[in-house]
Amino acid sequence: MWAQKVLGICCSRIASRVSVLPVASALRFGIGTAAGSRFWSSAQQETLKKTPLYEFHRSQGGKMVGFAGWSMPVQYKDSHIMSHMHTREHCSLFDVSHMLQTKILGKDRVKFMESLVVGDIAELKENQGTLTLFTNENGGIIDDLIVTKTSDGYLYVVSNAGCSEKDFAHMQSKLKEFKTAGHDVDLEPVDNALIALQGPSMMKVLQNGVSGDLTKLPFMTSALMTVYGVPGCRVTRCGYTGEDGVEISIPVKHAVHIAESLLKDSEVKLAGLGSRDSLRLEAGLCLYGNDIDETSSPVEASLLWTIGKRRRETADFPGASTIIRQIKEKTQRKRVGLISTGPPVRQHIPILNTEGRVIGEVTSGCPSPCLKQNIAMGYVETAYSKVGTPVQVEVRKKIAEAFVTKMPFVPTHYYVLK
Repeated sequence: MWAQKVLGICCSRIASRVSVLPVASALRFGIGTAAGSRFWSSAQQETLKKTPLYEFHRSQGGKMVGFAGWSMPVQYKDSHIMSHMHTREHCSLFDVSHMLQTKILGKDRVKFMESLVVGDIAELKENQGTLTLFTNENGGIIDDLIVTKTSDGYLYVVSNAGCSEKDFAHMQSKLKEFKTAGHDVDLEPVDNALIALQGPSMMKVLQNGVSGDLTKLPFMTSALMTVYGVPGCRVTRCGYTGEDGVEISIPVKHAVHIAESLLKDSEVKLAGLGSRDSLRLEAGLCLYGNDIDETSSPVEASLLWTIGKRRRETADFPGASTIIRQIKEKTQRKRVGLISTGPPVRQHIPILNTEGRVIGEVTSGCPSPCLKQNIAMGYVETAYSKVGTPVQVEVRKKIAEAFVTKMPFVPTHYYVLK
């Protein structure tokens, strides 16, 4: 009964959120948006971009919806909960080809990237990557992205589908500035398919099909490999589920071949945007446009760890003066995790203290398939951000008890070398 109830709630939530995707309010692999109530019309569906796996999704029973200007599978024949739990217990294959992939080239490529993000790119080792943030001059978050310093003479950048046009224009603007100043840097879009294989059996499944030794590829590292006979694929140990996993950048013409090769293993099932959303929330990962945006700073969003020690000292990234001041003086609000009773909470639901005063707002929420509890994240006044603090949430004009908790809600299982 619990599973049926959750499935109904999650499916209705997906249906109400996926359709507004023309707005740049979605994050990597997520389905959420800041608003929306209807699916795309048939006419709008015809204008959506299609990934190299579009026809493959349809042949596999994928339920296609509009997302960030793309036609993407929200789920397949299995229910949302079945897909979610399969990822936690085995492994699932996600199409994330709608993501923006970019190469940054030239001898000044690191300096260029550090002029845009808060991360310490210079101190990355070869083939090591990091999650970092584009920030604006006010310290707000333009987007989150992964930057990898490859051994092949370029930075490999993956950023969000919902922010792709904004991100690319942002990088191009800075590129023009750098070139005018005489710096050696260039920007090259990567026209590859991108898939993510996520779950505890990922390594066992994939090792049979790749040329490299996956036991030597820890979390947030990357390598060029031959994958199921296809040379030049970039395999990066990362993901958006909290499980061990990889993203594989593949020449377009080979995308279906590699997907079909992976699915020959009974451990692997296709998964869509619906399970991505609940998986990332259990892992305590932010959804751009919901949990972070240009009105929230890395400090407020509890993402201070993305700012390297050297970058804090040099304070030469966009919005540094505001962010450094917030580090020293603290902020008025902070992103926290919540567990609540009663009906599941959703975005924009008020968070109250025990006296009934509004102290914040929920940014993401869903019933956790793993915990069988309602989980959420949101911003509260800093005084109420301590783990264990009792609070309340207002759902459909009714008050339910909640408390602040640590994130991730479900332990992560990233692969690290011992």
